[in-house]
Amino acid sequence: MSGDEFHVHGPHDHELEHAQQGEHGGMINQIAMFTAIIATIGAIFGYMGGATQANAGLYKNNAAIKKTEASDQWNYYQSKSTKQSLAELARDLSSDDKKVKYQEKADRYEKEKGEIKLAAEKLEAQATQWDKQSDEQMHQHHRWAQSTTVLQVCIALAAIALLTRKKWLEYAMFGAGGLGVLVGALAALHI
Repeated sequence: MSGDEFHVHGPHDHELEHAQQGEHGGMINQIAMFTAIIATIGAIFGYMGGATQANAGLYKNNAAIKKTEASDQWNYYQSKSTKQSLAELARDLSSDDKKVKYQEKADRYEKEKGEIKLAAEKLEAQATQWDKQSDEQMHQHHRWAQSTTVLQVCIALAAIALLTRKKWLEYAMFGAGGLGVLVGALAALHI
């Protein structure tokens, strides 16, 4: 309308404007605000999901490194065991004057094997711990991903509720949003 014209609303026009704003204006504002909040929470949950997935990969890599180091130690243990067996064989086949020398070697190899075995078992325990941490992070990652997915469904329901103006869709949107936040809380609590 231009500023030169004067427009008078009739009572019917005025009533229709108020009815429309009261019935749908509140719904639109409510859904828009809820969607903005859920989208923000979803972005945070998405970030947390990515971070836990990255951690799980790093922890799994650390486990593989420790397993390799343990394998190296067990190979070293095996080589000492072979040397010990050869020293014992040499002791048994040698003359009496050389038996003491070979027995000392066999005893030394036995002692070294004990130290190597402890180191290998320690590395295996560390590998197991890294694997456990990786599994925990993947479980948490799945919770974050589930939460983010439910929040995305919630946002889609919000769009449909706005287009169709169906009250039951608005309730479904609120329910999905609550469920998404609940699953995100489970992720944050490592459940």
